[in-house]
Amino acid sequence: MRNFIKKITHPFLKVVTKLWFSKPRKYTYKGIDVLVHPEVFPPHYTISTKILLDFIDTLNLSEKTFLELGCGSGIISLYAASKDAKVIATDINLKALEYLKKASIKNNISVTVFYSDLFSELNNRYFDIIIVNPPYYPRKPKNQKEQAWFCGEDFEYFEQLFFQFSKRKESETMYMILSEDCDLIKIKSIANSYGFSFNLVLQKTKLKEQNYIYEIERTINNHNTLNLKNHS
Repeated sequence: MRNFIKKITHPFLKVVTKLWFSKPRKYTYKGIDVLVHPEVFPPHYTISTKILLDFIDTLNLSEKTFLELGCGSGIISLYAASKDAKVIATDINLKALEYLKKASIKNNISVTVFYSDLFSELNNRYFDIIIVNPPYYPRKPKNQKEQAWFCGEDFEYFEQLFFQFSKRKESETMYMILSEDCDLIKIKSIANSYGFSFNLVLQKTKLKEQNYIYEIERTINNHNTLNLKNHS
């Protein structure tokens, strides 16, 4: 992702990139096509989506309940569903959800689509596997499109993510992709404050950038952790 940020901030390439993403662009993985709207996180020049797709390819997803939290283009959800997972895809970007519904029909792959800010609208729905490709640059997003990139000045996205996840069933397995370009120490510290640790399951170097897929593990009783936080 670091290389993508550098690319779009170069004066010439900034113009070229803006023109390229001024209309929907197709992205394909193993025969599954999605159209990515300009207001949606682009998997074309970022590397995290492809790494996650390759990782999911190694998993046995048959009959597993699967959640993509913040689905963006939805290609991960569609591919998981093609491997016989029972998939729910969520996002706060209505344009992303609209385009994913169209892609689901076009590819003849069944995916349930929900508008949800993290877990807020999922109520009593629980999952075997949860995939998260989070925003991690510490800046307040100016608009909905930037919410795919920026997690808030004080990493508010991660505070809410781990707070909400701490109240869910312990049987759920969450995988998260992060890059050496983010503040791993800060993010892990927030996770730890809610009773989670990061177990590295994949390390991948691509375009000279280290990327990591972590399994988010519970280290202690999360309800006790919340009580300690509330009284601190």
